[in-house]
Amino acid sequence: MSTAPTIPLRNGLELPALGMGTWPMDDAQTADAVVTALEAGYRLFDTAENYGNEAGVGEGIRRSGIARSEVVITTKFNKRWHSRDGVREAFSASAQRLGTEYIDLLLVHWPNPDQDRFVEAVQGIADLLAEGMVRGIGVSNFKPAHLQRLADAGVLPDLNQIQVDPRHVREASRQANSRLGIVTESWSPLGRDGGLLKDPAVTALAAKYERTPGQIVLRWHVQQGLVPIPKASSREHLEENLAVFDFALEEAEIADLSALDTGEAGILDSDSFGH
Repeated sequence: MSTAPTIPLRNGLELPALGMGTWPMDDAQTADAVVTALEAGYRLFDTAENYGNEAGVGEGIRRSGIARSEVVITTKFNKRWHSRDGVREAFSASAQRLGTEYIDLLLVHWPNPDQDRFVEAVQGIADLLAEGMVRGIGVSNFKPAHLQRLADAGVLPDLNQIQVDPRHVREASRQANSRLGIVTESWSPLGRDGGLLKDPAVTALAAKYERTPGQIVLRWHVQQGLVPIPKASSREHLEENLAVFDFALEEAEIADLSALDTGEAGILDSDSFGH
């Protein structure tokens, strides 16, 4: 069994450098997958109120016998809770579904700037951090302008979870994260339609390194300090995704993969989309 190395966050939490995503699995599927993932060496799990499978994550952890303190749980809440008191309600509901007394990283799922309460939402998470109810502050799908609003208010997250893959490099968002000391976590790190894994630039490297195309793309993430959270459920895919820390791509190869970037095409615009 292998485990991922960790990345220190601003508030001291050690974040595994690769985790397991759970969308769009239901509770039963999630519980089974989490048990298998823990056996394979995973220690980071991503869920959300909107996924409807937080209970499955908690059940899988309990069923595995692994101590809660060894696992990092990330979950996200919806816009209806975007106030300081609302965040406290969201935390309580998620913690109850997860069956845990604390949540490692609680995230604002989308900024929803039309509602204009995301700063209050992050302040609400900061309140919980001060009380020891969460171990880190997170946001998801925040653009540089949204992060600047947080910086101006004096409250910065530890982590920003955004869509990233070699076809969606998101350089401006990643640079803004880095400048503010925020770790970038990559959702849909292998692309969303399967096409990325068939791209000749990826398959050629897979042949060279005798790895799968998915492992090449995940190595592109981790080698740049990104934290990918690919969804997987079978033992084969879970073990395959985690086995990316024993080889390295050349810098020119990282650049070649990044050259696949298509800009913002296919990216959900978080100024207009959110829940």
